[in-house]
Amino acid sequence: MASTKERNPGMPLDLDWVMNARVNRSAVERRTASLPARRSIKKEWQAAWLLRAITCIDLTTLAGDDTTGRVRRLCAKARQPVRPDMLARLGVLDQGITVGAVCVYPNRVRDAVEALKGSSIPVASVATGFPAGQTPLPQRIAEIEQAIEAGAAEIDVVINRTHVLTGNWQALYDEVKKFRETCGNAAHMKTILATGDLGTLKQVYQASLVAMMAGSDFIKTSTGKEDVNATLEFGLVMTRAIREYFDRTSHPVGFKPAGGVSKAKQALVWLSLMREELGAEWMMPDRFRIGASSLLADLERQLYHHITGHYAARHHMPMG
Repeated sequence: MASTKERNPGMPLDLDWVMNARVNRSAVERRTASLPARRSIKKEWQAAWLLRAITCIDLTTLAGDDTTGRVRRLCAKARQPVRPDMLARLGVLDQGITVGAVCVYPNRVRDAVEALKGSSIPVASVATGFPAGQTPLPQRIAEIEQAIEAGAAEIDVVINRTHVLTGNWQALYDEVKKFRETCGNAAHMKTILATGDLGTLKQVYQASLVAMMAGSDFIKTSTGKEDVNATLEFGLVMTRAIREYFDRTSHPVGFKPAGGVSKAKQALVWLSLMREELGAEWMMPDRFRIGASSLLADLERQLYHHITGHYAARHHMPMG
């Protein structure tokens, strides 16, 4: 997360603020239903937005059959996410376009760090009992330490959903604060709320506030392993929480949708949401990421269509 901007230092837990949170579900549904229909980015602007989306991707592999070879291929694609001939046609060959980060399991961090050596692309690691967050706290903290020791510059932590479902906001705050203290200055921290498991939009809003109060640099929708992952409804609620937190504290917090974002059209809608709810600064990689594994291929295909007027076969857009 190559940002020199001041990080969110967090604040004491404000239970009054958390308990007084309100979410109007019907208003959220109306707002999110209108967003894809109203936003259509055309011509040269579309190419610019597609390229911006690429720079905001956390290119991810979190599979049980991950190997050193797979991670190396992923990192090669992270370094060169778009074919050089296409970048030349677009006039951006010299812009150094890469993805935002590569995200892997802790035991694959060293592979990714080695494969990305000499680039400015950070390695992100999931930790803290991903994806369920149900392992003992000392073990979860040790995962953060091990990932940082291996070279991770970003840590995607997962919360224990029980704290949210039972309304134990103090326990959630203490847990996330401990994770942030463990990350220290060595790594930026993204807090995964697993929104599909949290029950209500109000609880998503409350969990967002508590995670930011505890010092999260980013809040993230999902692990990608839940039945329901990144939806615009969850995204709107979380970005409104970010906006309220920023208005009260002047500390910006980033946002990361993850899980189910596989099409270029979806990525452009998420970028539109960032611009309309938080402003243009939240369309940059230091404040916005998309967790994805297959999205990049569709973004590259859409750029090819923009250049040539027809779609390339997927084998013309290899992963690495």
